[in-house]
Amino acid sequence: MKLNSETCHFIRLHARDDVHTLALQTPQPGVDLEAAIIQIAGRQALAGKVPSWTAHEDLLFPTRLPLEQCSSEATARYKAEVVRNCGGVRKRMADLTGGLGVDCAFLAQLFEQVDYVERQEGLCNLAQHNFTALGLPHINVHQAQAEEFLSQTQGIDWIYLDPARRDGHGGKTVAIAHCEPDATQLEPLMLDKAPHVLLKLSPMLDLAQALQELKHVASAHVVAVDNECKELLLVLERGYNTEAGDVPISCINLSGRNDAPQPNAFLFTRNEERNSPCPLAEKPQTYLYEPHAALLKAGAFRRITQVCRMQKLHPNSHLYTSDHLVEDFPGRIFCIQGWSGFGKKELKTLLGPEKRANLSVRNFPATVAELRKRLHLADGGETYLFATTLSAGEKVLIRTVKAR
Repeated sequence: MKLNSETCHFIRLHARDDVHTLALQTPQPGVDLEAAIIQIAGRQALAGKVPSWTAHEDLLFPTRLPLEQCSSEATARYKAEVVRNCGGVRKRMADLTGGLGVDCAFLAQLFEQVDYVERQEGLCNLAQHNFTALGLPHINVHQAQAEEFLSQTQGIDWIYLDPARRDGHGGKTVAIAHCEPDATQLEPLMLDKAPHVLLKLSPMLDLAQALQELKHVASAHVVAVDNECKELLLVLERGYNTEAGDVPISCINLSGRNDAPQPNAFLFTRNEERNSPCPLAEKPQTYLYEPHAALLKAGAFRRITQVCRMQKLHPNSHLYTSDHLVEDFPGRIFCIQGWSGFGKKELKTLLGPEKRANLSVRNFPATVAELRKRLHLADGGETYLFATTLSAGEKVLIRTVKAR
């Protein structure tokens, strides 16, 4: 797709305007209004998701669905780090489910030759244009099915696969076998063609199930961005036979800001988790800890107590406490100001004249909305309240402020 100069000028002029309002305008001479609106909407959608791309005026964007499905810049950069840290030969890579090409573009910076494979002609044409605009001429675009391309090629060092997680009716799917292509069926062929495969799966997928269904998982990565779980990444390795309990699992919570330093990942195995004791606190201590979304998704509930030397409030609460500050804890840290049960006098003493607070419930028999109504508290402010259950079964409200 090539846009004329009038349409390009219109896009630059209205880059931040509301697209619904623009759609009601009378088309200007020479301006392809429909195409312009698609490009403006695409740029606006990716402004926060892939900010470095929106700095390129020559890039073109598709309609809504591929924009929703593409990776963010933060997760694409993390994938490149995963591949880089695995070592080995990195001459040629194949992305078998190219889509918008965000992951392919960032991974391509590690390789001498890259094959982008996509079955939709329109996305192939856009990718060809965009890779040139991004200065990535070593990416070769192929319109083909993943299986078709693999059967006809040799000499690949890495394969990247992000199966489509929608069924034939547009509904979202989670199970590996329900995605297209099915990675469990494609695994033998991929590892016959390349020694390493990076596989992206739904963050809703049960990690234990994935480790059972795939036979050559060398490592797993649970990736969150700004405390929202986004991706489950698996590295498959030729000749590696998965022992589900021994697969190293990395849990990381990335920042959506490009200028933010990359945090350290919390690393554990399921056997370590299974064999770790889980000390329970009799009562809240000086600090309260809330693990980030990736660690909660991975299920490192017991292991974290041993690594960070802390205690859990209750086996099912997933909140932790200590008298010493664990500065590198993978999650949020709060200073405890007080705590009480739910008697009227206790609550009055704990809350005082407080009219506003951030409220969370963990292993507690009421919703945030129900409890907020009961406590007569608006949302916001610098106070953080946690309604939870202690190890002896007592229901309590803990008042805190952020420690960092």
